[in-house]
This record gives sequence, structure tokens and C-alpha cells, in this order.
Amino acid sequence: MKPTSRTVRIAVTASRIAADRPHHPHHPDAYEILDRAEIAEVLALWPRGEPHDDFACMCHGDGGVSLYEAGGGRIRSAPPSGPLRPLFDPLDPAGLPARHRDRWAAAAPAGLREYAADLARGTDPGPAHAPGVPSAVVFGRLGAVREEPRDAAWLLADRAPVRLPAGRPTEELAWAVRETDRTGLEGAVRFFASEEFTTRHPKRRRVPDTARDLLLRHARGHRPTDLPVLERRLLRAPEDRIRRS
Repeated sequence: MKPTSRTVRIAVTASRIAADRPHHPHHPDAYEILDRAEIAEVLALWPRGEPHDDFACMCHGDGGVSLYEAGGGRIRSAPPSGPLRPLFDPLDPAGLPARHRDRWAAAAPAGLREYAADLARGTDPGPAHAPGVPSAVVFGRLGAVREEPRDAAWLLADRAPVRLPAGRPTEELAWAVRETDRTGLEGAVRFFASEEFTTRHPKRRRVPDTARDLLLRHARGHRPTDLPVLERRLLRAPEDRIRRS
């Protein structure tokens, strides 16, 4: 059996691209390939006649592609050059990174799909995009993101939903905390503990007691590492003026 046939995971270290060269602004520094069909595609283009050890020189800033077996051991490494280059080019629509980003965008809720597609293409629509999408939906999208996503879309999946509520008033976000479900509360805690919220002016960090209590309670039970940040940065509003009808 060929050594590469044992491959169950491929780790990719992205190339270091000069600022004046075309690049995808949301491409991660490192990502993984776990899909079996994509792994087979990489192996079909793997350079032949490479040294029969796990080392290949990747000292020219081109990044590297490493094959791993089920036990976690590295099998081989090679630079993403030659036949492999188009497959790992972040700007190639047929490349693996673009496919990962497209899958992520297609899975977005209807109201967020256009925003997600813009980010996947490498444009920056800004946090004020998708104004008609309720913040509760955005929190739900953020709460559904894996904590450690590993494919080439992970940076988009992790940061894109955080950017949307960053441009919205605290009063609107507090109302969304009341309306969202448990998954949305997970996303809301992630947002309120993030820099997008905690670096706001103190007046914009005043959260009505009802929403504040919901956030602290969820963090206490499900995200205890975020609790100290929330306790410091969620300032109390003078009174809770938001009432359900």
C-alpha cells in the first residue's frame, strides 16, 4: 500500500503573499481538508518521486501541504507548487479554498446569503450590510458556528456573523437577546464578549437588566470562560425600558 493511501487528513499552511499581490482578504493562514473526495483529488496530483520521508523544503514562503494518517502521524509534506498549485490557490474559483467558501455561503440563511456570498468572493460589504435581517437571526448563525472550524471557510464562518451586529445599536441587540433561542444565546454571548462589543464607548455598553441577566446566565452555564469579560463589560442601563407588549 502506498504511504499516501493512508491519508485521512490534509493540513495546509497558506503561502505568505506580499501586500501588493492579488490575494483573498479572508483566506486563513492554515486550514484542513477532511472530505474524502477532496483528499483523493489532492493525492491524484501529489508529486511523484518525492523523497521517501516526511520532509520537503518549504522555505520560500509558498506554504506547505502535509498528509496525516488516522493515528495523527505525518506521512509526507510538499509545497503547493506544480500540479498542486491551482488546487490550493485562494483566488482560483475551482480551487479547494473557493469551494469551501462557496459551501459556507450557500448554507447561510436566506437573508444572509448575499452578504455571505460577497465575503466568499473576497469583497467586504461592511457591517451595515443586510439591514433587514433581524439580529436574533444573526446571533443564531453565529451560535451555530463550530468553535474550531477547520476548513478554508473557517475564518468567514467565525468572523462574518460577528461583524453584522457590530454596526447595530445596543438597544436592538438587547431586544434580540430576549427573542432568540438557545443557539442564538450562544452566538449572543460570543458577540458581547468579543472586541466588536467590548471596545465600544461605555455609553454603548449599557445593556438592560433582562438581556444582561440572560447573557450572564447562559455564559455561566455554557461559556464560563466568557463570564469574566461579560461581568466587566456589560454595563447596566439606568432602567430596563424595553417591555413586551
